[in-house]
Amino acid sequence: MRFRFRTALGFPAAIATAIPVHHAAAQRVSAQRATPIAAISCGSAARSTALPSLRWQGEAALRWTTWSTVLGARKVAVRIVAVDVDPARLALSLELARDGGELLPWSLDVAPSDALLAMNAGQFTDEGPWGWVVHRSREWQAPGSGPLSGAFVVDSMGHIRIAAADAIDSVRRAGGVREALQSFPLLLERGRAPRVLCDPTAALDHDHRDIRLALGVRADGHVLIALSRYDGVGRLAERLPIGPTTMEMAEVMRRLGAVDALMLDGGLSAQLLLRQGTVTHRWDGLRRVPLALVGRRIP
Repeated sequence: MRFRFRTALGFPAAIATAIPVHHAAAQRVSAQRATPIAAISCGSAARSTALPSLRWQGEAALRWTTWSTVLGARKVAVRIVAVDVDPARLALSLELARDGGELLPWSLDVAPSDALLAMNAGQFTDEGPWGWVVHRSREWQAPGSGPLSGAFVVDSMGHIRIAAADAIDSVRRAGGVREALQSFPLLLERGRAPRVLCDPTAALDHDHRDIRLALGVRADGHVLIALSRYDGVGRLAERLPIGPTTMEMAEVMRRLGAVDALMLDGGLSAQLLLRQGTVTHRWDGLRRVPLALVGRRIP
């Protein structure tokens, strides 16, 4: 199959003519009281800060909540949309938009009607997805290289893991991979900030703030998703590219209970859709993407 993304991912074609807002039902969900978040510790031991007290809604297969927090010395107000997925009840897989044999850009507008969860996946170039892509047990692209990269992997039994860069080759050789996407940077490895993430010489801007989207896996196998939105005044303010730094997002994932976690493309690409019965909650992005990750109920 061929990719057709160069125009669709560029500007101004990728920008919607009107800024979309998420479903009104999502606006009625009251956020939790603001809890300050600092950058994750790069010391020998992780901080033992208690998890926030969150009021989850939804069902066992897919629960979600919002968490208001303030970041950094300037106390930047941010709202985190957190999602808890039970992979024994909800099957996660990559999703593509197609025109015959050609792959087209994807957005929430083309999310499948039977998906309870839909979101953008991985990192991208103008030519299409970056790095390792496996879909329905077929490898579409070989892994990319980079010490800060990692892979979200679903095996043939539906078990999910996040593999660090130095483990991807062994996972690939072992086989049995049903779905895989590669992204960067790795935020958590066995409950701690990865050594390379903490390396001051690494090619990483530790101070940059943006809209963030991350995937994590808990010790019990549940999948955690976190999307940030600027908690300013009014609907338009939440679309501003203001949010956690990479190190603060690592701490967000750790506080939510992730053992391993991986950042996905954020900024203009970050988008998330959740369905509960007949109600749809959505947080749109301003850029279409090559790949999505969706969750469908397991019969």
